[in-house]
Amino acid sequence: MTKRSRLVPYALIALSLIPVAAGAFRVTSLATGAPIDDGNARFFADPVPVVLHIAGATVYCLVGAFQFDAVLRRRRPGRHRAAGRVLIPCGLVAALSGMWMAVAYELPPIDGPGVMLLRLVFGGGMAAAIVLGLLAVRRRDFTAHRAWMMRGYAIGLAAGTQAFTHLPLLLTGDEPGRLGRFTAMAAGWLINLAVAEWFIRRAGRRPMRTRADEPVALPVG
Repeated sequence: MTKRSRLVPYALIALSLIPVAAGAFRVTSLATGAPIDDGNARFFADPVPVVLHIAGATVYCLVGAFQFDAVLRRRRPGRHRAAGRVLIPCGLVAALSGMWMAVAYELPPIDGPGVMLLRLVFGGGMAAAIVLGLLAVRRRDFTAHRAWMMRGYAIGLAAGTQAFTHLPLLLTGDEPGRLGRFTAMAAGWLINLAVAEWFIRRAGRRPMRTRADEPVALPVG
């Protein structure tokens, strides 16, 4: 079980690779002055929110994945706490800049108000989960801390899952409509949250650890 659990961070990193690569491509395009078209004009007009979002989300997803390594948390609690002090601001930047992008940029025709609302709801939920996780660990409630940080990370990692929820639309060969886009986006967030809740409930059924063994779980210490 220990060996299997240590594979979790690498699975999360693998899921992060698609949005991280897309973000790196976007930042490179902005930095090198790629040709402007309808798909990227809004980013060239105001690059600050998208650059903040990509930078915050990249660190949050990649570094945050290793907060799920239970062995590392027990053996290197100082490293876990140090990573948490980086991940909390990065996660908040990713969440809040995502909400900023949703209202500041002109909506692509395929998105519409529905997708904008999703981004505001889940961005706000991610920020709230991170703050609640921080408050929980400050009062030494590690169980609540773990649960809230898992929820926040699940929302933050949804871009990776959304790459797969969009596949059925892409395989049809037709341009997806607003309903299909809304459904694929919502499914990515909801799937991740459902998996996180399953792990949270599963962990809640395990025997309680002693304080000396209690892991300070997920992105803060």
